[in-house]
This record gives sequence, structure tokens and C-alpha cells, in this order.
Amino acid sequence: MSPLRRATSASASVSPPARRLALAGVLRVGRPSDIWFKPALSVVAAIAPPNLALLALGRLDLAMYTMAGSLCALYAHNRPYAARAGALMWVVLGMLGGLAVALVAASLTGSAVVLVTVGALLAAAQKVLCDATRVGPPGNVVLTFVSSASLFAPQTLAQVPGHLALAAATGVWAWLVCMAPALVRPHGPERRATAAALKAAAAYAETGGTSGTGGGEGQARARAAGYAAVQAAWQSLLSTGARSRTRRALERLVVRAEVALAAPTEADAGRLRAWADALRGTGPVPRAGLPRAAADEPLGVDAARGLWARLGPLTPLAVRTALGCALAGYASLALGIGRPYWALVTAASLYQANIALTWNRAVQRVVGNVVGVLVFAAVVPLAHLGQAALVVCCLAFSFGAELLISRNYWLGSVCVTPMALLITEFAGYQKPGELMTERLVDTVVGALVGFAAAVAVTNRRAGDRGERALTAADRARERAARLLAEPHPDAAALEAARRALAVALADLRATADAAAGEWWQRALPQERVVLAEQSGHRTLAATARRQGLLPDRGTDTKTEDARP
Repeated sequence: MSPLRRATSASASVSPPARRLALAGVLRVGRPSDIWFKPALSVVAAIAPPNLALLALGRLDLAMYTMAGSLCALYAHNRPYAARAGALMWVVLGMLGGLAVALVAASLTGSAVVLVTVGALLAAAQKVLCDATRVGPPGNVVLTFVSSASLFAPQTLAQVPGHLALAAATGVWAWLVCMAPALVRPHGPERRATAAALKAAAAYAETGGTSGTGGGEGQARARAAGYAAVQAAWQSLLSTGARSRTRRALERLVVRAEVALAAPTEADAGRLRAWADALRGTGPVPRAGLPRAAADEPLGVDAARGLWARLGPLTPLAVRTALGCALAGYASLALGIGRPYWALVTAASLYQANIALTWNRAVQRVVGNVVGVLVFAAVVPLAHLGQAALVVCCLAFSFGAELLISRNYWLGSVCVTPMALLITEFAGYQKPGELMTERLVDTVVGALVGFAAAVAVTNRRAGDRGERALTAADRARERAARLLAEPHPDAAALEAARRALAVALADLRATADAAAGEWWQRALPQERVVLAEQSGHRTLAATARRQGLLPDRGTDTKTEDARP
């Protein structure tokens, strides 16, 4: 079979057409996140003291403002503590900024149309900034929920500073809660990121990886997941600040994972998993010997682009979000719903990298909210036993949401929906039937109108980004090949070329997958994509062999003298 025919055949399995509205697998339940308990415990610890204090003071009506700051505890748990401190600070400031705009708007006008318009513009800004800065999960949805709900809270200008002060105080408390684990395990996040890269590389090695020269869909997906995990590990390590001994030891392990993806061997899977298991806890970092030239080089590729460079491609997403949220809110008002912000938030929660993923999220949102409303109906008699019971139920659902949402979004929504309904009752009990009806109607309206806006606003840049990713991958491969052709290539240049090629190939796969699910666009040249991936991975393997980076059989049980 010719190379082109082989590539054409492989392209069908690597990047199948996704331009259809499928239901199969949308509700499939997966494995929970490795760190689901961290946001779950953090958000409970951030919510409980302020709410219990308000309960003791008899001012639970102010809980909406303290919840705004407490919910910031959901963010940045995958980041090293040096980077987490800054990320959480910006999340708190972003939450306060959106809340301030919403409260001022609510105090200046009673026009629901104006308030929905402000909410839609805020949702678009929050979506773009969260995606551009890669803040998430949970991304923009929590910020949009806080600002949208606040738009329809009775408010005067004189009350705004006090309410913002409550949110700021609980935001600071959430920051402290999220930073507290650094006292016990200061290198925990980067150790977990490194372990994830090792496990992903081991999973690829177990498929009988062929270094990019073919293989089925399972191998291709495993390899793509491996490179994504390796890049996440590099980003985690690069954000730790100073290059400590622990960081250098972890870098060597990430290099081992990277090399295993380029040139897997039979012994790789067991060795990589053993190293990953050894990173649990606070024990010494496993030793992975490397050639001196590679070990002494500053490791990793910082693939992150500047904020402004990342904002440009997000313009269609911003337009989709603003238009979808505004139309959803207006439709809810036209139906006489008293809380149009639920429709607005539903629309804002839908928008993903492409139409296919947005459809999946719409189905998950509707199913989760319908089941969640039924759960609320079952729980509301208990919650109405007293305000203390209301607080306890809210805490239980906030924990349950983080327990379930990483398994599938709809499962998390089963807990998020009753929690959101209970929050509206902090200021006073309401009619359950009316609350449930409004939530169901707004969910359906928000999902239908929001998805329609996603279809109407075409992302014309998807194909262009695919072409640029192809060009970048070709150039990175050519540079590495030129260095390989030299009798004595510079070690640092060869290492930089290898890692640049790995980044380019990972970006190409992510871009191709995103473009495959976008509608109304020209088809990507899938044959070229597969050929670029195959030749690129062969070059990666050749570069690893030239550098002498193949696994060292004698380092399985040794440990690096680098403790967390």
C-alpha cells in the first residue's frame, strides 16, 4: 500500500468527520478526576464558615455575596502553588469586577432587557478571558452565574460597597483555603502532573505504539493524550519559578515520558507506571538517568503565547456567547420568566471549542438540569426544616457537584441545579413548584437558543488555524531533520528542536480535532495531517536515538536525591 493511501486510510480513524449531532456516548460516565476531592473539600471549607457566621447573625440573606467569593475556591487546583497564588488572585479580582458591574447596573436600572444585555456582554468577556488565560475548570461558568444572578438582585448604590466587601473577604478566605495544602505537600501539583504524563506514556506503550508510522485509532488517541499530558507537565514545571532540585528530577521523568512516546519499548509501560506510583506522597523523586548534555540543559518548551495573541482566535466564541446569552435572556423574558439569568447562564455554559462539543454540552446540560430539578423536589422538604438545614444541603450539593462533574458534566449538573435553587432561598423560602418550572423552561430555552447562536456564528478561522498548525509542524520536522543530518549537531539545538517538534505535533492534533467538529468550513486536508504526524513522530524517534535518550535499564529502582 502506498504511503498516501495508508495515510488516507489512517485519517479516517484518527480524525473522523464530526459534523453531525450524535447522541451516542454523550452521557457516558467516565472515571473521576484524580484530584476531584481537592476542589470538593476546598469549596466546602470556603463556603461553610461564612454561611454559618451569617446563620448565627440571622443574615443569611447576604449569603449570595459571600458565596460569590467562596466559589473562587473551585479554581487552579491543578497549578503549582507559585502559579496558583497569582491565578487565584486574578480569579477573585475578576469575580469582583463582574459582580461590581452587575450590582451597579442593578441599582441604576430596573429594565430587564438592559440587564440581560449587560449580562450577555459580561458573559462574553468572562468566556474569552477564561479561555485565553486557560483558567479552569470550571472556567467562565461560575463567574457568569455570580454576575448574572446579581443583576436581578434588588440593589441600591449605597449597598454596593458593603456587598462587594463581603465578596472580597470570602474571596481572600477562598485563596487561603486553596493555598493551605502547600504547607504539607509543596510540590504536590507538579508531582501529579509528572505522574499523569508518565501514566499517559505508559498507556501508549501498552498499545504497542509504532512511533507514528501507523496503528489504529486507539494508538493514535493514546499517543495524542500522551503528548497532551507531557505538555501539561512541562507547563506545570515551568510555572514553579526557581529550578529547584526537585524540579530538575521531575523534568528528567517528563523527558522519559516524552521519549517513550517517540520510541516506545516493551519495558517502558511497567517502568513508567512504577515511576508514576513513586511520585505519590512525599517520598523521594525517582531517578531517571539522562545523558549529561540533556540533563544540564534548561528543560521544557514554553508553548504558551501572549494573552493578546490568544484573544484573536477567540473572537467567534465571544460573538457566539454574547449573541446566544442575549437572545436566550430575551426569549425567557418574552415567556414571562422571572429569572431570565438562568437561561443566560445555560447558554453561556454551552460554548466549547467547536459545534460538535457544544452540542454535547447542550444535551448534558438539559439532562442534568432535568434530573437536578427532580432531586430538588425530593430534598426541598428537608431544606425547609430550617435555615441550618438549608445551609447543610447547600454544602452537600457543592461537594457532590465536584465529586461527579469530572465523570460527566450532566452528573455534576444533577447537584449544581438543586444547589443553585437552594441559594435563591437564602433570602426567604419560595414556592418550589414555581422555582422548578422556571428552571426547566429556562434550561430548555437557553440550550435551544444558545445552540442556535453557535450554529449561526461561523468560526471561519478554524481552517486557517489548521493550515498554520500544519505548516508549523512541517517546519519543526524539517529543522530537526537538518540537525540530524549534521555529523556533530549541537546538543542544545537538537534538544530544542526535538521538543519544538513535540509541541508542534501536539498542537496539530488538537487543532485538527477542533476543526473536525466545526460546521460550515472547508474540510481539513486529513491526508496531509496524518502524513505530517507520521513523519514527525518518526523524526522524534530518530532524534531521541541520536541523543541517546532511550530508557536506561539500570535506573528502575534508584531515586533522585530530591525531596519535596
